[in-house]
Amino acid sequence: MDIELLESAMAAHDQPAYRTRQVWEWAAKGAAGYDAMTNVPAPLRHTLSDAVPFSTLTVTGEQQAKDGTVKTLFRTHDGHPVEAVLMRYRDGRRSICVSSQSGCPLTCTFCATGAMQFGRNLTASEILDQALHFRRLEPIDNRGDAPLTNCVFMGMGEPFINFDNVIAAARRLPDVGITPRRTTISTVGWLPGLTRFIDEVDEPIRLALSLHAASPGLRSQLMPVNDRYPLPDVLAECRRYVELRGRKVYIEYVMLEGVNDAPRHAAELAAILDPRSFKVNLIPYNPTGMYGGSSRDAIAAFKHVLDRARIPATVRLTRGRDIAAACGQLAATR
Repeated sequence: MDIELLESAMAAHDQPAYRTRQVWEWAAKGAAGYDAMTNVPAPLRHTLSDAVPFSTLTVTGEQQAKDGTVKTLFRTHDGHPVEAVLMRYRDGRRSICVSSQSGCPLTCTFCATGAMQFGRNLTASEILDQALHFRRLEPIDNRGDAPLTNCVFMGMGEPFINFDNVIAAARRLPDVGITPRRTTISTVGWLPGLTRFIDEVDEPIRLALSLHAASPGLRSQLMPVNDRYPLPDVLAECRRYVELRGRKVYIEYVMLEGVNDAPRHAAELAAILDPRSFKVNLIPYNPTGMYGGSSRDAIAAFKHVLDRARIPATVRLTRGRDIAAACGQLAATR
């Protein structure tokens, strides 16, 4: 829902401000459309249905994986493709992975999104409409608990290039049931946005850094952004975040067979991370054509080096791989 357009339409029809809040509250709770908003006058509902589209995005495709993961392909009003993912867990968690851009301009070599043609930044409303779509898919359970529990900005795009819209969307997620402490923004190390995040955002939103190699040469090979914003500078800002906020930074490290998965790579990683400030997420690679994924034994050996160095580390559970919905696979090819 385009909230700015909604506010303009309300003002144009001399509606009090609380009407905008009513409509948004219904949408945030999973209403299927304006007709469900029983405390909004029927004439106004009809007016809004003509003046303000209920969603800024159109669903053009949806797939469900064997593990219950749902991947949805959207189109913006000007035709740009966007993919987002709903992950369902046995313990009741419902985590959504949302996109901040259509495509991505940063061309990380292991990421399918980077091979797409870059479209544009998404608006705050377009980001929120991904969440609202999944909110409508997940009914409130019999205890009255909110169906969506977590949100990660790890879909298409670099969130900190689109800083203002990402933060505006994140600040509305509590209305959908997702608190700041359960919201994570992932960056490849886009330094201007990272600095703004540290200096301007007071909410306890989690920070994740896509690192993937500790040596400058290898990281630049995998992630060209490293040439523009070198890892030592990015890590210095991450440490500043820890000092100011008292929260650890999550390190994302995708495991690429024969590229960055040897014990020596793990030792290099351990050497640059303070266990009091960082926690490592090892991500089994979901092949997109250029690399192979590390074996279980290689991942275990890598983790063993981190364990010996007392660096907190976990291996991420892969979700939605059979529908190309897992980490690094979003590409909107249809």
